[in-house]
Amino acid sequence: MALTALDLSPEIIVTVNGTGYSTSRGTRVKNFLRRYLPEVEPDCLGAIVDNRLVYIEYPLADDCELIPVTYDSPHGVRIYRSTLSIMLGEAVARLFPSASVRIGQSFGRSFYYDVIREGGVSADDIAAIESEMKAMVARNEPLQVTRLPRGKAMKIFKAAGRKHSAELLKVVVRKWVPLVSMGVRVDLCMNPVTPTAGYIRQFRLDPLGPGLVLNIPRRGNPSRAPEPVDCPPSLFRSFRETRDWNALVGVESVSDLNATVLDGSIGDVIRVSEALHERKLAAIADDIAARKVRLVAVAGPSSSGKTTTIRRLGMQMRALGLRPKALSLDDYYRNRSDTPRDENGELDFEHIEAIDLDLLNEHLQGLLEGATVQTPRFSFQQGMRSPSRVPMSLASDEILLVEGIHGLNDRLTSAVPDDRKFRVFCSAVTQLCIDDQHRVFTTDVRLIRRIVRDRHFRGYSAADTLRLWPKVRAGEKKWIFPWQDRADVFFNSTLVYEPAVLKVFAERFLIEVSDTDPVWVEAERLLKFLRFFVPVFTDDVPGTSIIREFVGESSFRY
Repeated sequence: MALTALDLSPEIIVTVNGTGYSTSRGTRVKNFLRRYLPEVEPDCLGAIVDNRLVYIEYPLADDCELIPVTYDSPHGVRIYRSTLSIMLGEAVARLFPSASVRIGQSFGRSFYYDVIREGGVSADDIAAIESEMKAMVARNEPLQVTRLPRGKAMKIFKAAGRKHSAELLKVVVRKWVPLVSMGVRVDLCMNPVTPTAGYIRQFRLDPLGPGLVLNIPRRGNPSRAPEPVDCPPSLFRSFRETRDWNALVGVESVSDLNATVLDGSIGDVIRVSEALHERKLAAIADDIAARKVRLVAVAGPSSSGKTTTIRRLGMQMRALGLRPKALSLDDYYRNRSDTPRDENGELDFEHIEAIDLDLLNEHLQGLLEGATVQTPRFSFQQGMRSPSRVPMSLASDEILLVEGIHGLNDRLTSAVPDDRKFRVFCSAVTQLCIDDQHRVFTTDVRLIRRIVRDRHFRGYSAADTLRLWPKVRAGEKKWIFPWQDRADVFFNSTLVYEPAVLKVFAERFLIEVSDTDPVWVEAERLLKFLRFFVPVFTDDVPGTSIIREFVGESSFRY
């Protein structure tokens, strides 16, 4: 069909919050905001244009709806963080040309980086890097985004010794690759960035272990200097342990993982990864046996694999001659009419008061004293307890196993003395990097796990899960993570190969999200992330694997 004169009109209509504004075709987002919304433009880091996250310099080509993206939104935080990460790599390259930077774990608003340099990196070195980054901001240095043919991009990365970036592009079935450059540094552009360093207002670098931590401001307040976020020692040890596990199986990056799929050795990677999990759970069972406790609580955020973890831990305990006995916290939920509500007046199932703490602790005390208690049964369909009760007792040599998001909160098990309980914090703390500058984020892996599980077993679409996820995350930050340092041990449920398995299911479910749905922005981001993985089918995944909790065909009944 031939284009009409109307199709090529020099004027387009851009709608913001229901108001249409006429502007010239090709006007960049920044210039549009400067003209029509000058009060918003200084704080804007990017925009959502017809449900696509774009750069602040994006040219508006057609009639569209536009949502400014500021530091108030997760998208704005992501743009801010991506910009700072590129600046960090460039600052290290300028000050220490023979050094390299490799991204590591994130925790809260902090992002860990290894600085690989002969002699290590000192506190003075880190201060110098921070000073150089602040000078970039003061000079308003530009970041350049461009697209190059895939082959040319691969040559650039090979010449720079960036093996992981070059190898990654082998599986990207696209002719053109987006790159971002600043000074001598060139990186894959996986997220929008700001056009200049002058958009950055606050950040700080702090030493940690053999590297450094990049701290960014709290969401919504980019002008306030960030305070350092503490990383519990047990959590940092888990980071290093998992990275050692990855090195043991020969998979430290997505390109390494892809190589094992393509050469047929992925089965060995799966088996060794699962064996490492078993060894860790066996060690935890040994600790429990040595402590002679009466209650083991397993807690963790959504989709961390708590349910499978507690079942596998129970198996290891039985192998030592211990007698674990499960108590379901789900049955202690209050009736819907008594459930607390959040600030929006909606039922808050993440709140610890959603559980009948008085009844639970009465029963815990009775069980430990040798009494028989009448445990409730909760109907999620009816939103209330059923009239039936189930008698339960605990023999003197039995150990109570409880699993739930509040497992580490002292209020949940206040009737049990500290020396009689053992706390396990379970989370999927991914230590797989995409390349030196980008990593697989723990939150993304958990979200993809949940998308697959919800679609498989709970009747929720990917769009439903994406809409609910911000509320889930808010509940975790309030009720789960503040208690993680109470854990006796940290169990990392991540598996180095799992994104490649989850991809087989998640891509299909994410494609079902309509591109007119507001959550499409997040769905598209996850789809772009998954395209870097060569898919792995479940043939070699054992029935006892944590991944089976999400993809199905588990050996356990849930």
